Amino acid sequence: ERPCEALPVLLPALAQRLCPPQGAEPSEELRLGLVQLLSLLLQRCGAAMAPYLGDIARVLQATLLDHYAEVRRESCRCAVACAGAMPEHFHMQSESLIKPLMQSISHQHYRVRVDVIQATGAVIQYGNGKSVDDVLSHLAQRLFDEIPKVRHAVTTVIGEWLLHLRDRYSYFHKLIPLLLGSFTDEIPENMKLACTYWEKIGLQWEKENEEDLKDKMDFSVSPSHYPKGETRPGLGCRELVSRNLSKILPGLCHDITDWLGSTRIKASQLLYTLLLHAEDHITQHMELLLRTLYQACSDEESEVVKNSVKAAELIGTFVSPKVSLKLITPAFEQTPKASCVMVLAAVIRGSPKEILQPHVAQLGNTLSQAGVCQRSEEVFYMEQLLYCVQALIEVCQEDCKEISLQLMKVLVTIMAIPSSQDLKEKVEKTMSSLAAVQQLESFHCLYKQHIIQLLEWVAVSCEGWTCYSPEVLQFEVIATHSGPVIGEALDDFVLVLKTCLQANRDPQMRLKLFTVLSQLFQKASETINSQGLFPSYLETVIKDILAPNLQWHAGRTAAAIRATAVLCLWALIHCEMLSPKEILKVKDELMPQIIASMDEDSKITRLMACRIVDVFLKVCGRQFDADKLKNTYTEVLKRLDDASCDVRLAAAHTLANWFKCLKDSDVKSSMEGHVEFLYQELLVHLDDPDENLQKAVLEVLKEGSILYPDLLVREIEGVVHKHQTPVYCNQLLHHIQSAKESA
Repeated sequence: ERPCEALPVLLPALAQRLCPPQGAEPSEELRLGLVQLLSLLLQRCGAAMAPYLGDIARVLQATLLDHYAEVRRESCRCAVACAGAMPEHFHMQSESLIKPLMQSISHQHYRVRVDVIQATGAVIQYGNGKSVDDVLSHLAQRLFDEIPKVRHAVTTVIGEWLLHLRDRYSYFHKLIPLLLGSFTDEIPENMKLACTYWEKIGLQWEKENEEDLKDKMDFSVSPSHYPKGETRPGLGCRELVSRNLSKILPGLCHDITDWLGSTRIKASQLLYTLLLHAEDHITQHMELLLRTLYQACSDEESEVVKNSVKAAELIGTFVSPKVSLKLITPAFEQTPKASCVMVLAAVIRGSPKEILQPHVAQLGNTLSQAGVCQRSEEVFYMEQLLYCVQALIEVCQEDCKEISLQLMKVLVTIMAIPSSQDLKEKVEKTMSSLAAVQQLESFHCLYKQHIIQLLEWVAVSCEGWTCYSPEVLQFEVIATHSGPVIGEALDDFVLVLKTCLQANRDPQMRLKLFTVLSQLFQKASETINSQGLFPSYLETVIKDILAPNLQWHAGRTAAAIRATAVLCLWALIHCEMLSPKEILKVKDELMPQIIASMDEDSKITRLMACRIVDVFLKVCGRQFDADKLKNTYTEVLKRLDDASCDVRLAAAHTLANWFKCLKDSDVKSSMEGHVEFLYQELLVHLDDPDENLQKAVLEVLKEGSILYPDLLVREIEGVVHKHQTPVYCNQLLHHIQSAKESA
């Protein structure tokens, strides 16, 4: 009933058994029992234990580091009881317990860690507040603990300190980040606990500083634009963060660049929470914030990037664009990185439409600068640029009309880079959105609105283009993606082609442009001839563009250029844009070069050349003189020995038309010797291994038999006995005989 009377005997005995070096109790169970006895004495005797505080502190210093986990746990409970039993005296010994507590705070048993955190809370609450600095880093580490109960204990301790610690005003800037760090805890219970404590802390601080906050409490106006899904914190909470932000931010910005991924993620989450509380007080910290966000947005951890983008959106919400854009734009004028563009896109997304509107033109001009939109061909950079344009369209809506051309320049540039089909589809979708906010039916209407300016924009430097010039790719996008609209801007389009496709220009660049041109010719009615105006440019295209590039030059690239030029010419003929009337105008210039193209290495070039010669013979072969007819059949005949079956068949078809031309020609009489030679060569090919060619040659000879039937009969009779397949010779003789009888 009077345990205090036993203290003079009990306490020295306890100290002797539990404190080295006198010889600690070797039995774990007895050590645990002795510490439990000490706890019981503290509960029963309370303040009467004050004279023995030194002994108790020495005992706890030893038992807090005991190898037996249960002894450590009981020692923590004993420290809490001691702090509560004699609060007036405890501060004299509290500092001596901090070191052993911090040595146990990372113990492998989570229950020990929880008890140590709770004991630390009580020891500092009732002891010397100066020890807060010694424990903060350890408590911050426990916020990363994988056990939710440990994080719960840290949140509770920090919350209690912020409410009840005597010197809490001196430690607000150190404790607030730890409590707000629990706002993003993965366990809802811990999040709720942190929010509850924070609300109480804000209300308490508001009450304690009521006079100072009187005007803000009476005249505070809620912002008209606030992040979706967020509840605005109370005035006290906002003021607490705003007043301590300058002390918190430098350390936090350093942690966002820490080498540990978990630290960077936690810091980025906390940054968002702080900015949500600080609201327009962010403005005075913009330079530091932007530097940090540029770095954080290029982090390898996707969670860090995500949180940093959300934080940047808050800058758009709370900071005037006049300030934020003034600070962000210079970063673009130096060497803009993908992270800078990402931050700008987030700022735009977070901004209210009416506040951003006066700055729309500035944004459009900045993004469309060559140093920004053509800085890199890196897909990630271009994606961020696209998100920037999307953010502008989403926020500004119909206000984007005034920067429609600038945005189209950016979108054309993004589409021009070699990238995945997915990115191109996103660009097309964005163009459709830009058209929609201007009440236009489709992105083709956008092209219609800006086609002349876009072509002028890329054509400014066309005299200096090489295959590496981004303008070449931009020109390709404008020409191929605008669909029928390109047919309305043929003056500028043909002028660029004429300038860039001269024989002395970069071969690789010419090859690219010819490829574009051949694509357009294949669907001429849907592209360059959509308005039916292209035929008036044909003479320029053929004489100034195609003809110079059909001339022979050494090298594979030159051969490829000739191949695409031949393809373009065939496409013009095939889609019937090159009418017989036009063929008559250009035959003298093109015929020698097309005949020369039949000897190219490329199979497709030889095939197309044969077909083009065939068409030319049909249209104007009767007007050819003897020399032209001779040159033509000589080259075509060589193609009957071509490695490609398709080319041999095309050559046979062309020779049939050659015979037709000669039938009514004035030079027929002078060509008898050549016809005889041609009969002889064709008869040889009646023995070709390819049955299709045999039949084709038979048809050619039937067509040619009209000219000199008797001559052909003599030639057949002279070789029929040599033929492996005389059946074709016999068919030919029968055909000639039938023709004579009919005549």
